[in-house]
Parts: sequence; structure tokens; C-alpha cells
Amino acid sequence: MAERQNDTLTAASASVQPSNESGPVELAVFDFDGTSISGNSPVMLVRYLKQRGMLKNSVVLRIVLWAAAYKLRLPQNESWVRGLVFRAFLGMPHEKADAFMRAFYDEKVDRKFRAQADEAMAAHRAAGREVVVVSATFEPIILRAMERHDFDQQVSTRMKIDENGHYTCEVDGLPVEGAQKVAAITEYADARYGQGNWKLACAYGDHHSDRTLLEAADRAFAVTPDKPLARTARRKGWEILDWS
Repeated sequence: MAERQNDTLTAASASVQPSNESGPVELAVFDFDGTSISGNSPVMLVRYLKQRGMLKNSVVLRIVLWAAAYKLRLPQNESWVRGLVFRAFLGMPHEKADAFMRAFYDEKVDRKFRAQADEAMAAHRAAGREVVVVSATFEPIILRAMERHDFDQQVSTRMKIDENGHYTCEVDGLPVEGAQKVAAITEYADARYGQGNWKLACAYGDHHSDRTLLEAADRAFAVTPDKPLARTARRKGWEILDWS
């Protein structure tokens, strides 16, 4: 298995070509959960909160039922479920909640960050691309990952903060999920570089909900994909990477 992973990693890194310095800024965009890490950070966070008695059993049950429906690909309210998770932080100063999520990342998530993701990110940066992580998970988690790994920017789900400096149960804007990943990256890059001055050179995703992101890229990489994404990747000729 280690030999196969090394072969896959070498192939992925070797395929990274330098960006054209005279052209638009090139972005290499990585999904987080299931792609950059081997796991799902919101699921891990719910377990972490439950173990500490910070979420009621009734709330956890509603989250579990939502997740079951999501797996069946039934229409779901992405903002609503994130609001359920953030009930754990009601009345808590957002600085304290952020510190909690950073500690959660350090304890539970960082060890799941894939070496192959680190290698690919470093290769893209060496080639002159800006590496951006885009994720439906909560912003403090991704900000902590950015402190510890080799990417430049992040676009993730942000929760509203009230006038007292406490988190609410409302998403600020929309969750960065599915097609919203492309919209969020576009908003970020247009604001930073201007329309027409950047392009999505490469994108990495693992889940069928990442199809829109991968379709928007010049080169798409399906990372240890689920079955629907694997079918799409084979049909469209996208590269399939085994980062398991």
C-alpha cells in the first residue's frame, strides 16, 4: 500500500507544471474534508462536542438524521444543520469558541491531514500557483489548518457574530458547499485579482458534490473519489488519485 501511495503521489507532483508568469494568476484549489484530510471535520466536531456534553442528545439526533438524508442525496438545508452544531457555542465569546475549535483541530484533525495533500500543495506553490483550500466546514478549523500546512488562502463557511461578540446559529452568507464552492472562489479571486486576471488551473475533490468545482478547473483531480464522482471522472477523463 505504501508503495502504491508513493507512486500516486510522485505522479501527481510530477504533473504539476509551472504557471505562466505573464498570464493570469493561477489557482490550485483543494477541497478539505475527504480530500486534504482523511475524514470529515464537521462529523468529528459533533462527536467532540457530544463527548464534552456541549450538545444535547436531541440536537445530535437531528444532526444524525440530517446526515442520513444527505447520504441518500435528499434535498437538505445546509445552513440549518450548521446552526444546530453552533448551538454548542451559544452565549460563548467568539474568541473562546475559536480557541476551542483550534484545540479540536490540533487534537483530532491535524493527524488526518494527508501527506499527499501537503506534497501536492507544495508542488503547486513551487510552480507559482496560489494554493487555496475551499471547504464547507467552519472557518476557525480551516484557519488553524492554514497555520500548520502549506496553503496560501482559504474560503470556508463563516458563522455570524452578534453585537455582543458571540456566535449565532446563523451562517454568514451561504455554506461553502457544492456549487457554492465555485461561487465563493470566484468572489474571492475577483475581489483579490479582478475579473479576468485569474484562472482556476487545478482543482482537487473527493465527493460527488465537488463535481461543479472540478468541472470549473482546467485540470481536475478526483481524490479517492466516492462512486458517483469516480464514474464522472472516468467519463470526463479526469485524473483519479488514490490518497487512501
